[in-house]
Amino acid sequence: MAETNYFPRRLILGGAVITGVLLALAVHMLGARYGLDLGGLWRSDTRDFMPAGAAIAWWLIASVGFTGGYFTATLMDSAVSGQIPQRMRQFLIAIGVLVLAGAGQAASAPSPLPTVSGVLAGIAALVLGALVAFCGAYFALRKA
Repeated sequence: MAETNYFPRRLILGGAVITGVLLALAVHMLGARYGLDLGGLWRSDTRDFMPAGAAIAWWLIASVGFTGGYFTATLMDSAVSGQIPQRMRQFLIAIGVLVLAGAGQAASAPSPLPTVSGVLAGIAALVLGALVAFCGAYFALRKA
């Protein structure tokens, strides 16, 4: 009878957080290319309370980071015991590579944001992505 193998919980948590952060940063870079920038929060030239693009960017980054961490932790937990078919694993890896390649292409072009607000927006996206990816992975591991 085959034994069920398990990854250490910290390894699953760390991998899920890293994946969630990478996906959140990829969405931040792609969103900035299409006008959804967090830098709108630090602009003083707008008369609005908060630009809608900045609010949508916050929610988009947070939701992608959370779901990325949650689903990665769930998949890593179930992949060890062999519950995920090989084709599904290959499909998910290909989707992740395509998203990160699109973000790399978007990041290689000149930035549409000014330098200071672009750096602040990148740091804010990194912190937000790490926080919500950790929460998503933690909830997934508590459920498992």
